Amino acid sequence: MWHPFTQHSLWEDDEPLVIDRAEGMYLIDTDGRRYLDGVSSLWVTVHGHGVPEIDAAVRAQLDKIAHSTFLGLTHEPGIALAEALLETAPSPAAGDGSPLRRVFYAGDGSSAVEAALKMAYQASAQRGEHRPLFVSVAEGYHGDTLGSVSVGGIETFHATYRPILLRTRQIPSPHRVGTADALAALEALLAAEGEQVCAVIIEPMVQAAAGMLTHDAAFVRGVRELSRRAGALMIADEVATGIGRTGAMWAVEHAGVTPDLLTCGKGLSAGYLPISAVLATEEVYDAFLGAPESDRTFFHGHTYTANPLACAAALANLQLMAERRTVEHAARVGERLGALLAPLSQVDGVLDVRRCGTMTGIEVASRGSRTGFEVCRRARRRGVILRPLSDVVVLMPPLAIGDGDLDELAAVTVECVHEVVGSGG
Repeated sequence: MWHPFTQHSLWEDDEPLVIDRAEGMYLIDTDGRRYLDGVSSLWVTVHGHGVPEIDAAVRAQLDKIAHSTFLGLTHEPGIALAEALLETAPSPAAGDGSPLRRVFYAGDGSSAVEAALKMAYQASAQRGEHRPLFVSVAEGYHGDTLGSVSVGGIETFHATYRPILLRTRQIPSPHRVGTADALAALEALLAAEGEQVCAVIIEPMVQAAAGMLTHDAAFVRGVRELSRRAGALMIADEVATGIGRTGAMWAVEHAGVTPDLLTCGKGLSAGYLPISAVLATEEVYDAFLGAPESDRTFFHGHTYTANPLACAAALANLQLMAERRTVEHAARVGERLGALLAPLSQVDGVLDVRRCGTMTGIEVASRGSRTGFEVCRRARRRGVILRPLSDVVVLMPPLAIGDGDLDELAAVTVECVHEVVGSGG
């Protein structure tokens, strides 16, 4: 085995955990021990595990067809899911841009970002413009394929690959320098090179993989205005922030703006099957229309694009979210989680507690090596799964989590942080 984001020289000493099955909010290992899934199995589960309605939707689709290519063919689950997705899409304010009206399916978050970057570049080229540059935000993360790595800004993940990446420019993270300075940097960059920029890509409201670095809605609005003024597209990467994670269906809703391209994944199928999507405006889509000999086709796709089983799971998830008002519940979960974790702000070894909706990061002071990991290891011994991003302990519970499980998640987290970095260490 070769596990992702895992240093195998250390892994066997880290008490490897073999998951056998799951029920509701809990994972169960091969010895029958139960663990509260405090990170939604890497930010994907929405209603928990083993959701009867989604199980039934996937079984029903199995009785019809498991897979058919989406290259030149279509199917009902793909059509229905696209309609449901667009019904949730953020609406532009009066006179503020165009609605998102087209859906392009991909396989995971990284491949959705890859598709969006290629769409942005090809659309500009087919309008007769030479725009080879992308603008991104320092400490951003957009996936692990080469295009998405190009617009990433986490040196630990991305530095090795810089010599083989796309041409990009970067502005400071608004979390580090403030909204005004970050937007001033973007304005200056676009004034100097805006005619060469085809797109500006951001993670709206939260830079998740950087350690839950939050910023305010004014930054998102500023990026929308500055990119429009420069004739560049705005890409909102909502793979991590979308599908209710920030207390709104889409994080851009906090700012009241609509991007030209929006990527989504992770919670789209509620943790059942790999599927992601790019939502695009009609203007972007129209740039690809033409006679076959014009070569304006978007020559991009995957064998399993719009897999019917994944589409069926995602459609059932969106329907269930609407019926149960899951996004509203998630907003309440986030507020309650913030209150439960508030005592940590008084702990000497806690540098910051950051949260937007259910997306929460607790930055702890380094006490030797792998401090964040040690907090998570102690939590696991108490039956709670957390995951560190360096010395930031991440909590990302399933959106539908109930009060009792949320209380347990917070209590174990507070206890373990106290043990590792509190007074006495």
